[in-house]
Amino acid sequence: WNKMSDAELAELRLHLEAWRFSQFMHGEQGALICTAKIVQTVPDLDSKYYAATQVIDEARHVEVYSRYVHEKLELSYPLNPNLRSLLNDMISDSRWDMTYLGMQVLVEGLALAAFGFIRNMATEPLGKAINAYVMQDEARHVMFGRLALRDYYPQLTAAERDEREEFCVEACYRMRDRFLGEEIWERLGLPAEVAEYVATSEQQRTFRSYLFMRIVPVLKDIGLWGPRITKAFGDMGVLEFGDTDLDDE
Repeated sequence: WNKMSDAELAELRLHLEAWRFSQFMHGEQGALICTAKIVQTVPDLDSKYYAATQVIDEARHVEVYSRYVHEKLELSYPLNPNLRSLLNDMISDSRWDMTYLGMQVLVEGLALAAFGFIRNMATEPLGKAINAYVMQDEARHVMFGRLALRDYYPQLTAAERDEREEFCVEACYRMRDRFLGEEIWERLGLPAEVAEYVATSEQQRTFRSYLFMRIVPVLKDIGLWGPRITKAFGDMGVLEFGDTDLDDE
């Protein structure tokens, strides 16, 4: 970093934010598709009504992130492969609860933490405000998924819950890795040592663990807290978040 000029550092910061906000935009596009699917597949009428209101929320989010990326930053990045594979799994699965689990709990729970981090740290007022407003919707969406699945998962067999735990473990590893930003270093022609530094730096490890602050206690609350989940979260260093007071958060 010390060898980069001020202009090169400014370009790097622009690409970092363009990549970050592009992934938010793509995630909201996936949420829009998933929520529209929930309207069709969820069995009870009240949940269909709520999911319909979330479709409107997600459409607004797609619009605001798209405009910020294309009109303000004027630089965009494609969908991260880890996020793409997770969205494909959620969209292709016909079971309504898997869409809830993947989108309402995992993707939006992670997004809620990321948005909060940017809201607290950002100095650019428009990007800061966008994330603060979107957070208000996302907190409601995560709570809805939490309440729906907390009532439903005790009805499942142990084998069915094990399958959902395995899905969560794989999804959490993919979401952890989606924030490494390999696409940025490749696009700017930076050496491989940069990607290695980012992956192992203390700051990045702290950020990645912070992302799970919302996900871990929700999974524990809805009853997905078997050995697969706890081992994975122990490996990631985020198991202590299981004791977080969700209502206080």
